[in-house]
Amino acid sequence: MLDFPIIDTHLHVWDPQRLRYPWLDGIPLLNKPHLLEDYDRACGSIVIEKMVFLQAEADFSQFQDEADWVDSLADQDSRLQGIVPWAPLELGDAARPALEKLAANPRVKSIRRIIQFEQDIEFCLRPDFVRGVQLLAEYRLNFDICIHHPQMANTIKMVAQCPDVQFILDHIGKPDIKNGLVDPWRAEIKTLSEFPNVWCKISGLVTEADHDNWKREQLKPYIDHVIDCFGFDRVMYGGDWPVAFQATEYPRWVETLAWAVTGCTDEELRKLFRDNAASFYRLNE
Repeated sequence: MLDFPIIDTHLHVWDPQRLRYPWLDGIPLLNKPHLLEDYDRACGSIVIEKMVFLQAEADFSQFQDEADWVDSLADQDSRLQGIVPWAPLELGDAARPALEKLAANPRVKSIRRIIQFEQDIEFCLRPDFVRGVQLLAEYRLNFDICIHHPQMANTIKMVAQCPDVQFILDHIGKPDIKNGLVDPWRAEIKTLSEFPNVWCKISGLVTEADHDNWKREQLKPYIDHVIDCFGFDRVMYGGDWPVAFQATEYPRWVETLAWAVTGCTDEELRKLFRDNAASFYRLNE
């Protein structure tokens, strides 16, 4: 196992008694408060040095409330050094007031406006949305891409229009691991990796597999391909707690990823589990 503390680039916390999370209504396992003390228990023996919070799809009208609440948690736990809130990027230039307020918080490092749940396959190519993403560079904010694999082709077209923005692909683009799908995801990941301003987060794989019966050998080809494409300089670990709890205990996912990269150098291992995260999310500032 790892002999150094890691940085978790994909942590969710939520409290349905404080904010509204419509998507939790259909998932009883998750539809309750999941707070930092619960995360600490879930991590077990895994030592977490720093954490990045990812917006948890609170009701869109509450995006600033969510960011403010998580910021208050960070005041109590110094490990929580990055916040990735939601923002109404589909408003284009009209999103500026929201972005200005979010960017005024030094803990806000990136924005995640989820594309995955949009019914329109071309949502991410709408001119106002593309403009909203382009604005992020002005505010020194990155963009976390959250899509389902059929949206990858249009995501590549979006990224091509935003050369000044630093992107990270969450959950390796959510390929259909449960059914063993590799194409066209495999080719599209390669194309996406050719943009030097795109990184990839190795997270969320277990929830795209069979929750109850996945094996690490099923995940390894996807992990291998991502690392082959992006190299160890543009990949990073994400825990995706507590969403991933539907399919795995936290230590098991850490152990699975460490196993999948057996044979890499110590430097590469630290890049994957620690150093790249600090660089991309500017956690040392």
